[in-house]
Amino acid sequence: MSTATQLAPRKEQTPPPQARPLPRRRLQRLVPYVFLSPAVLCLLTFGVFPIVLAALVSLTDMNISGLADYGNVHFIGLDNYQKLLGDAAFWEALRNTGLFVALGVPVLVLGSLIIAIGLNRSRSRFFRALRAFYFVPAITAIVAISLIWGYLYNGQFGLLNYLLHLVGLGPVDWLSDPTTAKFSVALVAIWRGSGLNVVIFLAALQAIPEDYYEAASLDGAGEWRKILSITVPLLRFAIFFVTVTTLINWMQFFDEPYVLTQGGPVGATTSVSLYIYQQGFRYNAFGFASAASIVLFLIIAAVTVIQLRMRKDSDD
Repeated sequence: MSTATQLAPRKEQTPPPQARPLPRRRLQRLVPYVFLSPAVLCLLTFGVFPIVLAALVSLTDMNISGLADYGNVHFIGLDNYQKLLGDAAFWEALRNTGLFVALGVPVLVLGSLIIAIGLNRSRSRFFRALRAFYFVPAITAIVAISLIWGYLYNGQFGLLNYLLHLVGLGPVDWLSDPTTAKFSVALVAIWRGSGLNVVIFLAALQAIPEDYYEAASLDGAGEWRKILSITVPLLRFAIFFVTVTTLINWMQFFDEPYVLTQGGPVGATTSVSLYIYQQGFRYNAFGFASAASIVLFLIIAAVTVIQLRMRKDSDD
């Protein structure tokens, strides 16, 4: 072997393309998707997939026999939607839901904001205990709540009618009268839903720097001026968030009318969500109930989009 051949440098063999490690930048780009994948998977599984499945079922005449044998399920197109739009009970449930939203959302948002501002102004132990007290209804089981309020609303032995008797007033049919029952059920929902909203507003209030209030005090601003000029403007996003979530929850109003009145009397407290439950699980009309759920989903989506658009326009 010649000396030139011995001194010639050896050519390094490049690994095959499939064996090359991925560039570092590409790995860095994949990291966010890896962390987001569990949340996206949960969203698709428990959010998107049920909606798509309900939309497909709404186009069939599926009932309880279809669960045992899919051969009993037949495609009927938009017949369920036509039947739904012609059902007087559905329109009554829709009107009831609109009334609950009109009653509950403004009172709940405004009331929670006022309570949060009041609790935030004091640092004493008593007011710190009140913060936990207001959150208790949000974590209490709806069955326990129904037992307590069912006793309070009892027409013969209830505490509310007893208090009315002490001041010389007659008893009230809290859950038996169609008109009174609407307000009675809405009151329970407002009481139950205030805790979470109060906590959200408290967190937003504590994020406001005290320097703003001190500067306003030096300028001679009173308490009302501080609230209107500092507190409320800086809570715009929190108010928007609470309003959107509260509105969505009340459009899906179900727990209180179900446990207190079962939608009665004579359908006076039947919401759209309770109507869907009754059609699906009481009358076993799964296809018809799915059509109603899709209509409710579209209504909620439209209202949410309008709110987001209004928020965007106000920011601009």
